[in-house]
Amino acid sequence: MSRIGKKPISVPAGVKIQLNGRVISVEGPKGKLSMTHSSYVTVKWTESEKSITCTIDPKFAELRQARADWGTTRALIQNMIQGATKGYEQKMEVVGVGWTAAVAGKQLKLVVGLASPILMDIPVGLNVSVDKSMVTISGADRQAVGQFAAEMRAKRKPEPYNGKGIKYVEEVIKRKQGKQFGS
Repeated sequence: MSRIGKKPISVPAGVKIQLNGRVISVEGPKGKLSMTHSSYVTVKWTESEKSITCTIDPKFAELRQARADWGTTRALIQNMIQGATKGYEQKMEVVGVGWTAAVAGKQLKLVVGLASPILMDIPVGLNVSVDKSMVTISGADRQAVGQFAAEMRAKRKPEPYNGKGIKYVEEVIKRKQGKQFGS
């Protein structure tokens, strides 16, 4: 039995929920999100109680994949509701002498010590803002925010000797000592 899957999801005021077969649509002040859930999971929206419940058929209770999908579906719906109401935000830091980031139209321009700047297309639904060396990525879709932040970090990962690179603000880089010369 899924402890997470059994919990009902409360829906705050101002959020519209639509169920069309296996497609769930959530619309709120920050945006509109939709998802197709697993065929093992049954999702029920109760308008009077303002809650969503996820269940699985008892005949699928022995299937490992069904139990995994149960908790995952409930968590994804919860994330969609939170994204539509509050949104998600990820802060990145560009560390290095002369290293900069700037928003140019619908692209993020990274100057990170390479011969030419790196241009990254900003996905639809995300807002990217730059303040000196801090880049803030925000949007309603948790997966899209995290994916763009991970792709940005992968362009120049932080290195442990000089501490240069693109890193998450809360990330701690374990510094290493360089080579010792002389004795």
